[in-house]
Amino acid sequence: MHAYRSHTCADLNTAHVGDTVRLAGWVHRVRDHGGVLFIDLRDHYGVTQVLADSDSPAFKALEKVRAEWVISIDGTVKARDAALVNAKIPTGAIEVYVRELRVLGEAGELPLPVFGEPDYPEETRLTYRFLDLRRDTLHQNMMLRSNVVRSLRNRMWNAGFNEFQTPIITASSPEGARDFLVPSRLHPGKFYALPQAPQQFKQLIMVAGFDRYFQIAPCFRDEDPRADRSPTDFYQLDVEMSFVEQEDVFAAVQPVIQGVFEEFGGGRRVDPDWPLIAYRDSMLWYGSDKPDLRNPIRMQVVSEHFKGSGFAIFAKLLENEGTEIRAIPAPTGGSRKFCDRMNAFAQSQGLPGMGYIFWRKGDDGTMEAAGPLAKNIGPERTEAIRVQLDLGEGDAAFFLGGKPEQFEAVAGRARNEIGRELGLTEDGVFKFAWIVDFPMYEKDPETGKIDFSHNPFSMPQGGMEALQGDPLGVLGYQYDLACNGYELVSGAIRNHKPEIMFKAFELAGYPASEVEKRFGGMVKAFQYGAPPTAAARRGSTAS
Repeated sequence: MHAYRSHTCADLNTAHVGDTVRLAGWVHRVRDHGGVLFIDLRDHYGVTQVLADSDSPAFKALEKVRAEWVISIDGTVKARDAALVNAKIPTGAIEVYVRELRVLGEAGELPLPVFGEPDYPEETRLTYRFLDLRRDTLHQNMMLRSNVVRSLRNRMWNAGFNEFQTPIITASSPEGARDFLVPSRLHPGKFYALPQAPQQFKQLIMVAGFDRYFQIAPCFRDEDPRADRSPTDFYQLDVEMSFVEQEDVFAAVQPVIQGVFEEFGGGRRVDPDWPLIAYRDSMLWYGSDKPDLRNPIRMQVVSEHFKGSGFAIFAKLLENEGTEIRAIPAPTGGSRKFCDRMNAFAQSQGLPGMGYIFWRKGDDGTMEAAGPLAKNIGPERTEAIRVQLDLGEGDAAFFLGGKPEQFEAVAGRARNEIGRELGLTEDGVFKFAWIVDFPMYEKDPETGKIDFSHNPFSMPQGGMEALQGDPLGVLGYQYDLACNGYELVSGAIRNHKPEIMFKAFELAGYPASEVEKRFGGMVKAFQYGAPPTAAARRGSTAS
């Protein structure tokens, strides 16, 4: 028999009854039933209940063991009584009667328990991370991550991609966050950077003639913590393809991502329809560039109905350039109580409130519009709004106004809240959408400086000609994949022409000398026959 175990703690079942076995693992829990000791023995694979009574030669030794001691036991497999079978675990139909015990590693008093799911301070959990990871939930999370990575890797290989590893010590590159720097021993006072993403290297791989690349890539960013990302480093599925357009990238990525969600989504349905939504439309309809399409509500512009109306706040607002009024339809939300609740939600988000109209049955039996706005703008305007929004009796609409960039985010959150409150948001499904046509540039509202709004290495739509006009009107061949309100994938058609790249950076305030200094290797490569390429990178996971 093996020195430590003949089986794992997930192997045994009723077919092993009567066998002599050896198990090893951690003492998960000890229960003393007055002369009979029960121990849940845990290893990486599962849990097996072992027991001993006063007749067992190991009983005295077992009385001394404590939680998280590492032990090995020899014993006989027994069937549990039918009333004591634990159907929640694979080994729940058997138990092992212990005849011999070996203590392989004692454990001191635990700074946090492993059994159960206690809510402990994060600092304690991180200090004793090795104990925290013994908890079942985190153990399963780690295994899920491992299995997802394996599935991604297999799917990419099967789709004809080749896996390459890119350098870790590199030069700084603008990727939207601060670099981690590494001092150079050979060049005092100078620094290397850890890559925020393998951006330049994978483009060079394409210039070198390798057609389809992928990597489970480590990325390092000195940025604030996020709920779904480590504040220092994370891994992402990184992809680059040659001689492709956007549609080719979408066709390559969808079966990989869809397959992973079908495999690990816990039985939730994956909607196979992945619509393309322009960034501008996404912000208008959903108030977000990562919309949750499980919620069917689409916002609409209703400015025309408030111009010159009796609602002075909106009417005067619309006299200012760049302002508009948007409506959030709320099917079935037509009660004053619900409208007041949503108005309070808007106030909790920092707004004075949201105007609203709701439609109900009037005293004469016909439908009427109610609420402060309805009284101010009159029946003709309220009816025009109702028709535009395709609403009816028992429905409502909420209104926000101003410059879109000032209220879009709150409008998006209000849309989500309304969808949840009214039960309109569909459960048990993953709904994806490609967000396309991102603006290449944005203006700093304080300095007025033009800078890149997305990936600086993207090809502008229209090429060099597009860069001759207003930078704020230039769209890039950039795209994100959103799912249920989260961004999962981002990517772009690459700018592989040096003259266009120099012009694109010039508009953002980077002279040619700076581009040569920062990206000299890539610029040089592009002068020797660079293919058109495109990239995608799947959402990150904490390392």
